[in-house]
Amino acid sequence: MPEISQENPPKTVLFRGGGFAPRPNRWAGAALFIALIALLEMGTRSGFITPLTLPRPSDVLSTFIDLWNSGLLWKHLVPSFSRLLIGATIGASFGIGIGILIGLFSLLRAGLVPLVAAIFPIPKIALLPLFVIWFGIDETSKYALIAFGTFTPTVVATYGAVDNVDRSLIRMGQSFSLSWFSIVRKIVLPGAMPGILSGLRISLAIAIILLVAAEMLGAEYGIGAYILEAGSLYNLERLFTGVAILSLLGLGMSAAIGLLEKWLLGWRT
Repeated sequence: MPEISQENPPKTVLFRGGGFAPRPNRWAGAALFIALIALLEMGTRSGFITPLTLPRPSDVLSTFIDLWNSGLLWKHLVPSFSRLLIGATIGASFGIGIGILIGLFSLLRAGLVPLVAAIFPIPKIALLPLFVIWFGIDETSKYALIAFGTFTPTVVATYGAVDNVDRSLIRMGQSFSLSWFSIVRKIVLPGAMPGILSGLRISLAIAIILLVAAEMLGAEYGIGAYILEAGSLYNLERLFTGVAILSLLGLGMSAAIGLLEKWLLGWRT
């Protein structure tokens, strides 16, 4: 073994056990978004992109500012957010609860998985007229459509996440004589939580799509009603303003899920 001397100092070995942990970079997404907007602005101003197909981003921003100053933004945004919050909360709550029960109990799995598999591929937008017949054209049909559309993907994601929990950890808990409730609370639920939250992101995206569809039928105020009115008038600036609001709403929901992940999944760091 060679002797360590000042002429031959020891080499520093870099830490290689990061475990593919993602590195936070707050500015990459914003820089890409700004670059894309700048390209669209240059394309529309130069005439490469015709204004009949895509409005200038600066005009969309001006329309958004006018909507803000007139107070119409909140008249459309508040009803949409309340419908989304109530419907998605109902659907996701039932979906997570039933998904956990399917993952834990074999009898429920045998009975409910075929039912969920039959319901899941049905386009939920196609059921909107049926919900209107059942619940009327008021808020109840909108809540029901959003809840139903959120329910099925949440169920599938939840019982799949429960199934993917490491069985060796469950056997270890059983070998230490932990109770069934303790194993579920301390092993199954924490292990399934990443998959549940990932499924919840998808469910909320579906909920926003169904929100727009529900508001296009029998809603005076709402982002969907605003987009429908702008499309009927062929006002692209207003239409893309509504689309941008929906995009910001989706970013807000994704950020909320991210905060929930940091709170619930802090044990992974």
